[in-house]
Amino acid sequence: MRPAQTFAVGVRAVLFHPSLWRTAIGQARRFAPDGWWRRRPFLPVPDPELLRFRAVTQYGDPDHPPTVGDLVAWLRWCKSENQRRA
Repeated sequence: MRPAQTFAVGVRAVLFHPSLWRTAIGQARRFAPDGWWRRRPFLPVPDPELLRFRAVTQYGDPDHPPTVGDLVAWLRWCKSENQRRA
């Protein structure tokens, strides 16, 4: 899966979950490579190798696309961890 496609899945994942918007923006900033605005697709998408690594560790398949449900679950976990640490 290309990074831009993953970005689109991520946008769809949080579109109807306003309570996760802040968390999603924070995670996008953490995963975006430095200078992302200088390279196509001019979106803060993670490095393709990072996406492959995450797919292997989660699904056992480097080409498995992330699902909306998995992204929402992960963002909820991130949000709860951030609140726990605050």
